[in-house]
Amino acid sequence: MTAILGISAFYHDSAAALIVDGEIVAAAQEERFTRKKHDPDFPRNAVEYCLREAGLSAEQLDYVGFYDKPFLKFERLLETYLAFAPQGFPSFLKSIPVWLKQKLHLRREMNRGLGHRYKKRYIFTEHHESHAASAFFPSPFEEAAILTVDGVGEWATASLGVGRGNRIELTHDLQFPHSPGLLYSAFTYFCGFRVNSGEYKLMGLAPYGEPKYVDLILDKIVDLKEDGSFRMDQSYFQYCQGLTMTSRKFARLFGGPPRQAESPLTEREMDIAASIQVVTEQIMLRMANHLHALTGLKNLCLAGGVALNCVANGRILRESPFDDVWIQPAAGDAGGALGVAQFIWHQLLDKPRTVGATDSQRGTYLGPRFPDEEIREFLDSMDANYVQIEEEDELCEVIADLLADEKVVGWMQGRMEFGPRALGARSILGDARSTKMQSVMNLKIKFRESFRPFAPSVLAERVDDLFEMRPREESPYMLLVAPVREEKRLARNGAGAPPKGINQLKEIRSIVPAITHVDYSARVQTVDPVRHGRYYKLIKKFEEKTGSPVVINTSFNVRGEPIVCTPEQAYRCFMATNMDVLVVEGFVLLKDEQPNAQEHETDEYLAQFQLD
Repeated sequence: MTAILGISAFYHDSAAALIVDGEIVAAAQEERFTRKKHDPDFPRNAVEYCLREAGLSAEQLDYVGFYDKPFLKFERLLETYLAFAPQGFPSFLKSIPVWLKQKLHLRREMNRGLGHRYKKRYIFTEHHESHAASAFFPSPFEEAAILTVDGVGEWATASLGVGRGNRIELTHDLQFPHSPGLLYSAFTYFCGFRVNSGEYKLMGLAPYGEPKYVDLILDKIVDLKEDGSFRMDQSYFQYCQGLTMTSRKFARLFGGPPRQAESPLTEREMDIAASIQVVTEQIMLRMANHLHALTGLKNLCLAGGVALNCVANGRILRESPFDDVWIQPAAGDAGGALGVAQFIWHQLLDKPRTVGATDSQRGTYLGPRFPDEEIREFLDSMDANYVQIEEEDELCEVIADLLADEKVVGWMQGRMEFGPRALGARSILGDARSTKMQSVMNLKIKFRESFRPFAPSVLAERVDDLFEMRPREESPYMLLVAPVREEKRLARNGAGAPPKGINQLKEIRSIVPAITHVDYSARVQTVDPVRHGRYYKLIKKFEEKTGSPVVINTSFNVRGEPIVCTPEQAYRCFMATNMDVLVVEGFVLLKDEQPNAQEHETDEYLAQFQLD
């Protein structure tokens, strides 16, 4: 038996992943245990979980891998500060102590994190090697082109390569400070959202605006080449030497200072979001087209934080020459933990790789699950009122009825997802046919901005009935955006000019309005009986009752918090929101039957998004 632990830590979204004899046994992000969103610290809890899941101790590990090379990253940091000296001195003073105290001593830190029980060697791969390994090795392809795109690893910000059998090779890269991820994050910052977590908001905001700044960005800020490589005019940015992402020159170009966090959103931010989204899509498409020209391969694998831009992914699938695309579900830094473990197994140990009809990531259900006895004990300790429905068909029947009655359901089943998307294990569900559900779930359940779109979970065999996708085209990890089919859209109701800004939400756009974004798109998750089991059965029951093969699926959390992991976290989130129903395995709780249940109000910031 060979056990390999992969670790990503100390920068963003730390995680651990464990493979045993080549099989992915467990993987989880540290934030789910500590409740600290994007927790960068050593993933002590995630490591303990992975070892527990495999029935191993740290002494029994054969290899431990880290997802990048800290000395190369430190070299880039020093060279950058020297290049911009003395301008970057305040930033230097802020970051260098952390490096000297912790990040340059990773063996010591990992020894400490593993309780000094692991006595063998540590292996460090380059950041984009880890991303590439996580993209290709679990994929369903014998050979594929590989594209990794993120903020920055050591020096690389994007890499092109090829995977064949049990080996990957990266052949080209784009280097810091020219970065697709940092470019998008700079605009995220300028629009008043948090860098490294608000990029989803920027992508969701983009369809509300007009891409009127595209030419300005490409003329002044980004020199984009046909192969997707580009150079950024650094006079518009501060991330190399300052404590902010953009400069005063950037602000002058866009007519004023950055939006303050949680202040009202204006048309300017919507148009800026639309513009940088278009530019990012152009960059990704050109890179993909160039990679196809280089390799001639029909399949593409994607990873890196920018691979979570599912609008760009959808365009690559529809418009690039590639026949098929597979995207690592944990495409950001967390997935690097899985990548380094698989790199060690296949590339360094030269172990064979078996390719199946589907990917080897097991639906990315790689986190903890909880036994009925533990769930019951907790619910009893809270004096919760519940019923337990042990028969699966009956459970799905009851919950399908509640969904059809426009109840909002917290759904916690089986093993937690690895990656940023809730995929039916830690999800909040609703009826996609409802005209009010998007606003209700955003403002009353998730406590987040009403412009944020919701994703549909749709039966795999029905995906092309509702969306412009090929019959049974797979999107199990919710990483592709597709248009709603023309015949499922509804004509505008009413005379006069179409509404602008947030008021676009008033338009009912399709027969499933709660998951149809203002540009008639949706971030699709296909649900099949093999990967999704009980979740598939629930949606199938819902279809039998309503004729609709689709439900709303959003992550089981509220704004600013990680997705729930445990029954206790699920219960507390249920009680702290206006959710109607909680289902934990076979245990069903109705809100109006719970002691101390109360209505929760929308806060002042979110009130600006309330529609009349």
